[in-house]
Amino acid sequence: ATRDSVRALMMIRAYRMRGHLHAKLDPLGIADPVEDYNELSPASYGFSEADNERKIFLDHVLGLEYATIPEMLEILERTYCSTLGVEFMHISNPEEKGWIQERIEGPDKGIDFTDMGKKAILQKLIEAEGFEQFIDVKYKGTKRFGLDGGESLIPALEQIIKRGGNMGLEEIVFGMAHRGRLNVLSQVMGKPHRAIFHEFKGGSYAPDEVEGSGDVKYHLGASSDREFDGNKVHLSLTANPSHLEIVDPVVMGKARAKQDLGAKTWEGDIIPLSERSKVMPLLLHGDAAFAGQGVVAEILGLSGLRGHRVAGTVHFIINNQIGFTTNPRFSRSSPYPSDVAKMIEAPIFHVNGDDPEAVVYAAKVATEFRMKFHKPVVIDMFCYRRYGHNEGDEPSFTQPLMYRRIRSHPTVVQVYSQRLVAEGLVSETEVEQMRSDWRAHLEAEYEAGQNYRPNKADWLDGEWSGLKVADSADEQRRGKTALPMKKLKEIGKVLTTIPEGFNAHRTIQRFMENRAKMVETGEGIDWAMAEAFAFAGLCLDGHKIRLSGQDCERGTFSQRHSVLYDQDTEARYIPLANLSPTQARYEVINSMLSEEAVLGFEYGYSLARPNALTLWEAQFGDFANGAQVVFDQFI
Repeated sequence: ATRDSVRALMMIRAYRMRGHLHAKLDPLGIADPVEDYNELSPASYGFSEADNERKIFLDHVLGLEYATIPEMLEILERTYCSTLGVEFMHISNPEEKGWIQERIEGPDKGIDFTDMGKKAILQKLIEAEGFEQFIDVKYKGTKRFGLDGGESLIPALEQIIKRGGNMGLEEIVFGMAHRGRLNVLSQVMGKPHRAIFHEFKGGSYAPDEVEGSGDVKYHLGASSDREFDGNKVHLSLTANPSHLEIVDPVVMGKARAKQDLGAKTWEGDIIPLSERSKVMPLLLHGDAAFAGQGVVAEILGLSGLRGHRVAGTVHFIINNQIGFTTNPRFSRSSPYPSDVAKMIEAPIFHVNGDDPEAVVYAAKVATEFRMKFHKPVVIDMFCYRRYGHNEGDEPSFTQPLMYRRIRSHPTVVQVYSQRLVAEGLVSETEVEQMRSDWRAHLEAEYEAGQNYRPNKADWLDGEWSGLKVADSADEQRRGKTALPMKKLKEIGKVLTTIPEGFNAHRTIQRFMENRAKMVETGEGIDWAMAEAFAFAGLCLDGHKIRLSGQDCERGTFSQRHSVLYDQDTEARYIPLANLSPTQARYEVINSMLSEEAVLGFEYGYSLARPNALTLWEAQFGDFANGAQVVFDQFI
């Protein structure tokens, strides 16, 4: 009997490890089958059909004390090999791994929605599909980079907002590429349809008084508030260029700045992750870009670092199993586009986009994990792209078989509404009524869009209010940046004093003595000392300073020494953080060894905190060009 129990537990573990490889994830059924090493077969563990009737002691694994092999397989197949496949056994933290197991595994842990929940999912799918079809009719041939084939994204995003709001989430900063962007803007963020139709007919996207150049309509940002169950969550979508994934670090930096601004509790000079978790970065990715763009690995590398952590980003991959015209086998060397996220032990939920309930469930569990453990999490939704890369593109040149299958494949709304009709939850007439009500709403919005005028630039509110573009009179005005001598001497004293009992390195003691002489005589002030004076003046005026870059605490040339280290205890002391109890914060961060993601992050930080001085320092020489895309596309 003990041997049976051990063998059964080995089989259960194999399902947890490998079940996802056998899950029914591809709605089209054309993905290459995974080589089966029979790891999930009871026969591999010495069981035969003769053993099927026998109860085996499991000690509450799978939530059962005793179970037969068929009873175990029923739970294991449903949990790990249905339309949802979960990768979590690579997580080394037993609490995180145990939580996921507990959350999804057991006789009563299946995907289960109320009748109201199912109807709400159907409603969002009808809205998503109807919106794309409406634009297709009204603006024939216009590029919209539609969500057709991936509509389950919309109810899933609603679930993230709703569940997050229930768990204390106050704000989400979105970043995404072009696919489905207009759908997210209108169906999730509540951007008025009339505004989108106004832009489609060539109208302006910004009020007349706002300057700046605009990219295509599917790259613009927006912001709004959504309320579920009495919890209000603020949503903002970051504007981005065509360069895929480069918006990711910008979103994270923006979220970090919002977390810093809104923090109510501190532990010393650190904001606890539970406090940071009130603002969530949510990034939507394409499958080929998530696997291909190096900046993705860089942002994952940033995710746990003290100076850049954001309490976990939710990554949602719209995996339409193609990158423009390139098949997955030519665009990555691993089974899934999400595999790069395994390096930081993020849980990964693979899910079939034609099963909207599974997608919404995955979104719910992923959100709960992030809110509880403050770590990144990935949802990899297998779907398809009903049309070409854009609506004017012919996909059959390069993917004839895939597109033959897609043309005969029912839409997500057809699949799900038929399922609910079969369950007796709705009638075909009701579904048709829901569709026509939505069409009527869009028609009314289309009419209203003819005379629509935008009333504010969504991305210039909050912290930016009161700031304006400089006119020619402003350009002539000289800023007053000088400090009175008395003030400089007071600052100089703090900057050159090592606290009592702090055992600084001998060379650092001499360094501080030299600086004290500079302050006393006013002679020989070098660049680093002048910088320290400037930083101090700003902090005392109430402007936060955030300086990040490779080795910038000490400075590449041993010139800055912003942070002193006690030679016995390695305790840190930062003179610029000890100027006055009322000063603004001085934050200096040795960044990871990356330029692109770190500069993107700092740029994002500056977007949400225009009154702070946010600085990024390249190591030296021309190392800044490792971040060239950020300079060219954002700065």
